[in-house]
Amino acid sequence: MRILVVEDSVQLSESIARGLRKSGYAVDIALDGPSGLWHAKSNVYDVIVLDVMLPGLDGFAVLKELRQSGCEAHTLFLTARDAVDDRVRGLRAGADDYLVKPFAFDELLARIEALVRRHHNIKSPILTHEWVTLNTASKVTTVMGEVVEMPPRQFALLEYLMLRRGTVVSRSEIETHLYDAQAEPMSNVVDAAIYALRKRIDMPGKPSLIQTRRGMGYIIAQGDEEREE
Repeated sequence: MRILVVEDSVQLSESIARGLRKSGYAVDIALDGPSGLWHAKSNVYDVIVLDVMLPGLDGFAVLKELRQSGCEAHTLFLTARDAVDDRVRGLRAGADDYLVKPFAFDELLARIEALVRRHHNIKSPILTHEWVTLNTASKVTTVMGEVVEMPPRQFALLEYLMLRRGTVVSRSEIETHLYDAQAEPMSNVVDAAIYALRKRIDMPGKPSLIQTRRGMGYIIAQGDEEREE
């Protein structure tokens, strides 16, 4: 999942980014309103974390422009303001959530996770398909009831495919949602990641849960759809 953090405090923005990356998210940072607006219009984000008090354009102006331009990314306002009027203004401007500084990172992470689930119309943090279960809150994966350790980015890849279950996801879409804007993934990085993920979750003698659609991408099929090896 890819997150945009628009926050003018370098220390805070980098702290948030470090925490989110450790949790498997790809993160881009903008330090002012205009650059945040440019990033949000130029890339696809699952969630935008947007400070209210920003140089150049404040968060309200940024969000207004984004909504007018058709951007529907779920947005969480960060602010030192705790007045009810400010919270109401932010929500009515199109924000999906509001978090007052100072805050605990775990609360920010939980709110982002909730917005990601909302984006995919899923309420439970537990994703299950066949013999694989993901707990998106605790970041625990089980295969046939046994806990399987996996790196954060690998977990994020599986989570994204399971959230998009029944839909073919292209290589470019996977790169967009798993890598920061500054990162330049190698041409075969997605294929290698899928191969490694299959080794962790597939069962001997059974078709892979992750199907390849040649020339299109990858899919975790729903129901009893035919799987490819």
